[in-house]
Amino acid sequence: MMRPISRRGFMASLAGASALAAGGRALADIWPSRPVTIVVPFPAGASTDVVARLLAEKLRSELGQGFVVENKTGAGGNIAATGVVRAAADGYTLLFSSSGPLATNKLLYKKLTFDPLADFAPVALLGDVQGIVAVHPSLPVKSFAELVAYGKANPGKLTFGSPGFGLMGHVTGELIQRKADFQMTHVPYRGSAPLSTDLLAGTVNVAIDFIPAYIPHVKSGAIRALAVTSDQRAPQLPDVPTLVEAGLPDVNATGWFAMVGPKGLPEPIIARIAAITRAYVESAEGREKLATIGVRSLSGDAGAVKAAQTQEVAKWADVVKAAAISLD
Repeated sequence: MMRPISRRGFMASLAGASALAAGGRALADIWPSRPVTIVVPFPAGASTDVVARLLAEKLRSELGQGFVVENKTGAGGNIAATGVVRAAADGYTLLFSSSGPLATNKLLYKKLTFDPLADFAPVALLGDVQGIVAVHPSLPVKSFAELVAYGKANPGKLTFGSPGFGLMGHVTGELIQRKADFQMTHVPYRGSAPLSTDLLAGTVNVAIDFIPAYIPHVKSGAIRALAVTSDQRAPQLPDVPTLVEAGLPDVNATGWFAMVGPKGLPEPIIARIAAITRAYVESAEGREKLATIGVRSLSGDAGAVKAAQTQEVAKWADVVKAAAISLD
C-alpha cells in the first residue's frame, strides 16, 4: 500500500520540478553557445543528408552558431541513432533522419538497443518524399506493366537495388513484388548515391528508392522512371505515373524526415528548433529549395513526429512479417 505524500514532500517535489523547468529555460536562453552536431544516419549525398544540410544552414543563420552535419552510417541507421540516444540531452547532439531509424527498424531488428518510439525526444517534422521505380535503359521495358511481365517471363534475371537492407526502398520493393506477383533479387546498397551510380552503369536493373537522387538522370534520359510510389504524381516528373495508375492498387509508400534529440531534451530548446524549422518549410525559399530536390514541405511539431512514427510502424508491420525481413 502506498503511503500518502506529506505536504512537505509534495512541496519539495513541486520545487524540484520547478527547478528543472527553470533549468531548462535557462539552458534554452544560452543555447547554443557552441556548435551543434546534427547526426545523419546515411551517407553524404543521400536524400536525408541533403535535407539535413539545408536545415543546418538555416539554423546556423538564425542562431549564430555552427550546426555541423555528421554522417554516421551503419546497421540501417542504428549506430547513429544509438549514439544520439546515449548523448547528453543538452541540445548539442541531434538526429535528423528518415523513418527507418525513427520507426520501422523497430520491426526489423531483433536486438535493437533502443526503442525509437520511446527513447527520442521528437522535435519537428520537415517534409516527405516520394519513392521511384527506375530502370536502366538497356532493360527492354518502358512501363511498370512491362517490368512485371518481363520479370515473370525471365525468372532470376531482375535485380533491384535499394539504399539499404530494411530501409524504405527495400520494404517497398517487397510490397510491390507481393502485389504484382513477380520476383526480383534484392541488392542492398549503403545509400542512394552508390545505388544510383550502379543503376546508371547497369550493374543493377532496377532501383527502388527515394526520388531526389534520380530526378536529373530521368530528365536527361540516362535512366527510365516507370512509376512513383505515392498516390500523387511527382511535380518534378509529371509524366511519370503512380503505381496505382500503372495498375498496382493499394501501394502508397513515402518517406518523411524529422529532427529528434535524446530523451529529456528541454522543452524550450525543442520549441526553438521547431519554430525555426516551421518558419523555414513554410517560407517560399524553403518550399522552393525542398521542391527542387523532390521533397514536399511539411510543417509538423513534436506531436506530428510522434504520430508519424506510430503510423509508420503500424503500416509496415504486416509487410515486414510476410517478407520475413529480419536482422540481428
